[in-house]
Amino acid sequence: MSAQDVLQIVTALSGAGVGVWLDGGWGIDALVGEQTRPHDDLDCIIALADAEAAHFALAPLGFAVIESDLPTRFVVRDARDRRVDFHSVTFDDEGGGSQTLQDGTLWRFPPDALLGSGVIAGQPVPCLTAEVQALAHIGYEPDEKDVHDMRLLARHFGIDLPEPYRETR
Repeated sequence: MSAQDVLQIVTALSGAGVGVWLDGGWGIDALVGEQTRPHDDLDCIIALADAEAAHFALAPLGFAVIESDLPTRFVVRDARDRRVDFHSVTFDDEGGGSQTLQDGTLWRFPPDALLGSGVIAGQPVPCLTAEVQALAHIGYEPDEKDVHDMRLLARHFGIDLPEPYRETR
């Protein structure tokens, strides 16, 4: 998933009226303003109510649903193996939102979670804030990419890292 791919996808979604916020690796790279590693996919936050519109917005680009775990998430892929992992959220009156996880519990995005702004290939993109990105990386066994991303957040934004993300000397 290249920077230009990300911009094409964000443009298609925005053009269809789908609010989108970058999450995960591309979201973190956007926050720091440069691509720091290769990316296999694009993680996005969208409103659950926009799931169908997001699918239709990307269909002309060759994307089709390959996995659906709604209301939690769904994944689309095209013939070039570009994948977009949509995390669907139900927004509330306070400006925050909740994602229903696969076990039925709710993960709450605070109102300021969606106020992040980043840059990809010189273009501004909406993304989750650094603080919420860090919160979303807790509670599971991280891989090398997760460790890279979290340490990047710590260096650029001064976020105190929990174990197992701390650098050992």
